Amino acid sequence: MTIHLITFDLDDTLWDVAPVMNNAEAALREWLGLYAPRLGPVPIEHLWAIRARLLEKEPALKHRLSELRRRILFHALEDAGYPYREAMALAEGGFQVFLAARHKVELFPEVHPTLEVLANRYRLGVLTNGNADVRRLGLADYFQFALCAEELGVGKPDPHPFREALKRAAVEAEYAVHIGDHPSDDIQGAQAAGLRAIWYNPQGKAWPAERAPDAEIRSLAELPALLSGW
Repeated sequence: MTIHLITFDLDDTLWDVAPVMNNAEAALREWLGLYAPRLGPVPIEHLWAIRARLLEKEPALKHRLSELRRRILFHALEDAGYPYREAMALAEGGFQVFLAARHKVELFPEVHPTLEVLANRYRLGVLTNGNADVRRLGLADYFQFALCAEELGVGKPDPHPFREALKRAAVEAEYAVHIGDHPSDDIQGAQAAGLRAIWYNPQGKAWPAERAPDAEIRSLAELPALLSGW
């Protein structure tokens, strides 16, 4: 069956996300140390407790990572004694520092050449549960659309993001494939929505579920040849 649409996950599919998040957290802590000294070294347990309270009150926040982080920062600052307006301003300032650092990613070396080849043959889209923006990463020209859980109100593996991608591209599920690293969110989610799914597995891990992916790759550079065969 000919493929018309390819959707990509972002974190841990186009770049390694762990060092990015570690650097972003460090940048945020440094900024808060300068501009919110009353906060001090907040125990991670306190932040997790705030997070748990927020999610218990508003479960949909788990799909709105940016808003969730803003609110956690605000409540931590308010708990530290900052008045409401100042806590709000500091939370937003800190979040913007975090977000800027969160976009300082090191793309896997095969990303640009692979996307360039694929964009000339297929429609490409993004499906992410994170808050990375392809426009800030210089990747927007490759993709016809980018859908994130924050905007949709629900994330993978729910079928809605995949169905919305099909709708945006005006493509039936049988002509679409999703590529990602997460066995549940990416592979099982895509297959449940009727798409084919390619597991990006650079470390050669054992597949953990019963239903296998439609294909498995160790490098994104394998995609053009694999898809041509389909």
